[in-house]
Amino acid sequence: MSPLGLLRFGVVLGFLVSALGCATEVAAPEAPSHETHDGVTRFLYPPSTGKGPIVVILSGYSGTSMYEEYAIRLAAEGYYVVLLDGKDILTSDSRGEENLKSVIARAQQARSAVAGRAAVIGFSFGGGAALMYAANMPEAVSNVVAYFPYTAFADAGALAARFRVPVLFLAGERDYYNNCCTIEMAHAIYLAAKDRLAPLTLIAYPDAGHGFSLPMLDAYRPADTEDAWKRTLATLRQHHRPGAPPK
Repeated sequence: MSPLGLLRFGVVLGFLVSALGCATEVAAPEAPSHETHDGVTRFLYPPSTGKGPIVVILSGYSGTSMYEEYAIRLAAEGYYVVLLDGKDILTSDSRGEENLKSVIARAQQARSAVAGRAAVIGFSFGGGAALMYAANMPEAVSNVVAYFPYTAFADAGALAARFRVPVLFLAGERDYYNNCCTIEMAHAIYLAAKDRLAPLTLIAYPDAGHGFSLPMLDAYRPADTEDAWKRTLATLRQHHRPGAPPK
């Protein structure tokens, strides 16, 4: 090959190598962040690699700080996690329901999220929000997990009549906290759901009180917490497949 031919070959080879490198380059994963949109602050925890199904976590009344470690742990399982203050969803007007719909719609546009339905996990006050609103959104929500949910506001029959997606209800039989989340109401909701053939599973931990899954509280119970975690992952894997279409 002539010197000119070698030069041309080298230029072409260099171009191909460069193009191949660009084609195989993988975008860096998104870092945890937060944003405020329409007055609602959301904390975002993308999966460490690739894209993940959306999970929205609704905090208890005290705010989001006690639920950050849970969000991080769930993101490590491959989910795109959005953490919200439960008070932004369980409001005294319809604004809370619209807030939740807006949060899910916005999450579906995220680079690290699978643009399908979201699972919703609520704790205490946020658990009440999940039962009230998320469980009645089959077009946007795949399933609900409610940890020791706030139910004092509800009529058991009317609440159970709203359930349109599978619900995992995790309760403590010794939950006496301000009569907000009693086991008696949990059983009443379960029986009302059963009468209506609504998809609810109730798990009651005999020695657990309110906040049993939160390590910073005196009520923390490691064994019950780990069991609840395994059940949560199992129900997510059962009902919350990436990109699952609405039923």
